[in-house]
Amino acid sequence: MIFDERSEGDYRIYAGALEAPRGQGYIAAVVVNRVRGVGDAPREAYRDDSLACGHRWLSPDEALSYALNKAREVIRREQHRLHC
Repeated sequence: MIFDERSEGDYRIYAGALEAPRGQGYIAAVVVNRVRGVGDAPREAYRDDSLACGHRWLSPDEALSYALNKAREVIRREQHRLHC
């Protein structure tokens, strides 16, 4: 398992590459939380424990990259929705 977490503006991304069942590659997972100000409780904006319907990537780096890109896509969509 490989995990990465990072901040993107008002959002916190938790991404992971998990070993697929039966050891056949890696699946991607991600959680995106919206964090407003100091002391505010984060609000979960998105969660998917098996991105791309459980697609199996050959390397953990590929799965992690997919998860991070999906999180950024969700954040862009969420920001657009909040500003409309």
